[in-house]
Amino acid sequence: MAGSNLPNNPLPGPPLWLLAEVTYRCPLHCVYCSNPLDFAKVENELSTEDWKRVFREARALGAVQLGFSGGEPVVRDDLAVLVAEAHGLGFYTNLITSGVGLNEVRIGELRAAGLDHIQVSFQDSTKEVNDFLSSTRTFDLKLKVARLVKSHGYPMVLNVVLSRLNIDHIDKIIEMAVALDADFLELANTQYYGWAYLNRDHLLPSRAQIERAEQVTNAYRAKLGGRMKMFFVVPDYYADRPKACMNGWGSVFLNIAPDGLALPCQAARMLPGLTFPNVRDVSVREIWYESPAFNAYRGEDWMREPCRSCPERTKDFGGCRCQAYMLTGEAVNADPVCALSPRHRLVTDAVERAQLAPTLAARPLLFRERAASANPAEVSAGQWKGVI
Repeated sequence: MAGSNLPNNPLPGPPLWLLAEVTYRCPLHCVYCSNPLDFAKVENELSTEDWKRVFREARALGAVQLGFSGGEPVVRDDLAVLVAEAHGLGFYTNLITSGVGLNEVRIGELRAAGLDHIQVSFQDSTKEVNDFLSSTRTFDLKLKVARLVKSHGYPMVLNVVLSRLNIDHIDKIIEMAVALDADFLELANTQYYGWAYLNRDHLLPSRAQIERAEQVTNAYRAKLGGRMKMFFVVPDYYADRPKACMNGWGSVFLNIAPDGLALPCQAARMLPGLTFPNVRDVSVREIWYESPAFNAYRGEDWMREPCRSCPERTKDFGGCRCQAYMLTGEAVNADPVCALSPRHRLVTDAVERAQLAPTLAARPLLFRERAASANPAEVSAGQWKGVI
């Protein structure tokens, strides 16, 4: 495997952004969940002391931002202890939560521990759709938590994952955010990994839906005059150029999974042929600079055509390795989102199908809980239909 010290693979900078997926446990069962399909088999979560050591090592290496994610991170009883450790080390800390498990006492503990930022997720602006997409009765609770977050002096940050099933409600979603006095609203179209990939034909919006949603968002931006910052993230499938996934493999982002596995992105454990190190066995410094898995797709030496000679290769880095694997069966291929990819048709075919209403009876929605025992060998690239 090419090392990071070769001419086209310069030594990377530090992992500026550390994402601590402290657990895969979650009370929600969202149809677009990006956690591994075999998440139920991931056991032996890192201990409090393990996480503290990881934070110290990452901070010494130059990491500055630390996100607490999951699953639902609030299910960890030691979350405030972990936040306090991170705060003491000088991290900017962010909690990404469904809101389930947060209450006056827990938010007060997190505030005292030094938590800087809380992002609360909703599935929709209506109780019916919110609770359907998450397979829970959580909408009313989310409203209470959002107001609690605001009352404790945090900026109100809402995230709503958009799909065919809720994107037509975008005006109501924005109005809900306004009513909650949100400071930021992230309207993030589903990215197709994990359960979202399994449910893609249900979730991928039509072009008309996306265009209308963007128009509505822009109209509200003008109407609100900067009162609330809104971010609208288009699905990869409707772009001609791939995203610079994580700003490049092993470039600025380090993900630590609940069991201690170190990953260049949240979805990378699906990739065959790579052995990812565990923070129980290896230091963060050694993982970041010396691990063959982290060096696998750094730089350009790994690239095939058309990426190798593409002038955009230093901007998009060939796109997403996980998406390339899921769609083509090989992680070294160009991300098929790219119009120059010889396999671009795999994406345009999905987009063409999205212009029509999906046949629900032929391919029912698969919720996270129903796939907890899925065999990942049966849902590898090109074989996802085996669990639907």
